[in-house]
Amino acid sequence: MPKVKMPRKSTTVDMTAMCDVAFLLLTFFMLATKFKPEEPVTVTTPSSISEIPLPDADIMLITVDPKGRIFFSIDNKNMRKDLINNIDDYKKLGLTEQEKLSFAIGSSVGVPFSQLKSYLDMDPDQQKTVNNTTPGIPADTSVTNENNELAAWIRVARNTNPKLRICIKADGNASYPEIKKVISTLEGWKIFKFNLITGLKGVPPGTAAYTMKQNATGNKVQ
Repeated sequence: MPKVKMPRKSTTVDMTAMCDVAFLLLTFFMLATKFKPEEPVTVTTPSSISEIPLPDADIMLITVDPKGRIFFSIDNKNMRKDLINNIDDYKKLGLTEQEKLSFAIGSSVGVPFSQLKSYLDMDPDQQKTVNNTTPGIPADTSVTNENNELAAWIRVARNTNPKLRICIKADGNASYPEIKKVISTLEGWKIFKFNLITGLKGVPPGTAAYTMKQNATGNKVQ
């Protein structure tokens, strides 16, 4: 019998539609992603067994670096623009629109009000240099809250966005007196509820927390 030849069929797959979808998804994620500004200082937080999640919006972040310097920030570009407008009115800083925009799209600031205008007038590279030498935001709790610059930031920020939840991010090597300044400043405004940002570590066996978690999960705690 003659051998029957099967007709050859092309194995080429048209990937045009797939590529279009891939590029559409890539474009969507690029436009939808919110890039977090680089923080001015590196902070290594101590560890704890707390598993309470931090809020993901309406955050007031007070950072204390290893040298005890204080930096301040809130999230949301629009809220940051409102905040710097209110700070400018409150402290009569005479900020330009470009300087206000620099604050709105930036990260934490850690300079006294007397240096804020010149700091916001710098480009990002110059600001990085200043961040290495800045004294941080003054928080002298021996004076009245009206003269405590951290207190001013807190007051104006809460007036700008009453929903703000306060988070303190302190380096594990920061001295307690410096952190106490932050807490005392908050207490001066009758703020007794805030979050301390820590790294997560395992629950030590034999502790009450270990037993409670084991009973809750019915399994060995990691």
